[in-house]
Amino acid sequence: MILQGIAFYVFAALLVASGVMVISARNPVHSVLFLILAFFQAAGLCVLMGAEFIAMILVIVYVGAVAVLFLFVVMMLDINFRELRKGAMEALPLGALVGLILLAELAAVLGGWIVAPNVATVAGAPTPALDQVTNTHALGRLMYTQYVYLFQASGIVLLIAMIGAIVLTLRHRPGVRKQNVGAQISRRREDVVVIRKVTTGEGV
Repeated sequence: MILQGIAFYVFAALLVASGVMVISARNPVHSVLFLILAFFQAAGLCVLMGAEFIAMILVIVYVGAVAVLFLFVVMMLDINFRELRKGAMEALPLGALVGLILLAELAAVLGGWIVAPNVATVAGAPTPALDQVTNTHALGRLMYTQYVYLFQASGIVLLIAMIGAIVLTLRHRPGVRKQNVGAQISRRREDVVVIRKVTTGEGV
């Protein structure tokens, strides 16, 4: 138990420090690298809680695909971050308001634990025994039965974010040759194929 407690505090401290560095690093590449480190620390916490499947998903999917994709996008796109930071002070009051709301919600959660220590066991789903179902089976049962609507809502949010990213990065550049499938299909053989009879010793 002592070793698990030490590991929990180490992972949690590194996770909080990595999260702070993600939003405070000036170089966006460094922010993505700190995000990858945060994913690894979160995976360690999931292993301590007995959620090995979620830890594996964090490492394989988020670190191996999402974070690496972020890194490639940041490195390939020529983004002027100085121009983006010019409007940061204008959005500071709104950001401060959102931060205060989140702080109030965290205080309410911590206050609920102090007033009613058993609220977590009452509100949360019961943890199945390891000999009854596997970790993956228990997670799938919760996601597709008790939290199926929230799961579908999160999928819709991700779909909207993907469409927004495509719309923001789609650029129409004049003079760039693009494939026109309709024009290719509608072409006739007589328009593109010319048969010439070439005699011996003469060029085309």
